[in-house]
Amino acid sequence: MNYSTVSADVISYTSLLGEEKRKLETGIKELLLDLTNKYKTYSFYGRLVQGDYIECALKSPKYALRIALILKTYIKKFEFNKKKEKRVRLKYFYEHGIRLAVAIAPLEKIDPEKGIIDGEAIYLSGRTIKNLSTYDKQKIVIKNTMFFCSNNKKLQEQFDTIFSLLDTIVSKCSAKQSEIIYYKLLGLSEKEISQKLNKYQSTISQHSTAAGWLSIEKAVIFFESTIQ
Repeated sequence: MNYSTVSADVISYTSLLGEEKRKLETGIKELLLDLTNKYKTYSFYGRLVQGDYIECALKSPKYALRIALILKTYIKKFEFNKKKEKRVRLKYFYEHGIRLAVAIAPLEKIDPEKGIIDGEAIYLSGRTIKNLSTYDKQKIVIKNTMFFCSNNKKLQEQFDTIFSLLDTIVSKCSAKQSEIIYYKLLGLSEKEISQKLNKYQSTISQHSTAAGWLSIEKAVIFFESTIQ
């Protein structure tokens, strides 16, 4: 039986100030708790490791891309005070948020109480992220931040391109656009988002269109109809 895992690390985490790190970490933990409740049927389990590394697993491969994009847009919606000091690497955080890998493969064990995710899927996604980490590197070169991993060659070829295109689209989203995409991925309507953010619905619609929501939505629907 195939499960899905998402492994992710926050890009340029070390460039954040202490208060910014705490705010981000608190937000990620709250998000993982919300996802645990939302995908309870599929035994979702997510954890934040060492402040900047995220691991998620769930029994249904179907929702892996949606969850990955929820994580990415949630983190990209954070805006910190850019005027406090010149932090060159912070631009990578604002552009990409996180680097993530989605894997579809068997898992031997998910035990939230003991904090265990064990099996092929988590090895695939985790290894991909660790091999691409830019932690402590003097020069950062980021070409891609979204990856799909599967031992099924047909699936791998099919979704490599889609993940790359989504990566390009989401990386161009502003913090405000990311926030709207985030809520849309959670299933909120534009009316509900406008009420939540206290903005005109037309503004929400404009941001959504500019962010490329129609393409994102098509990709997510295609993934969810293909991966069972």
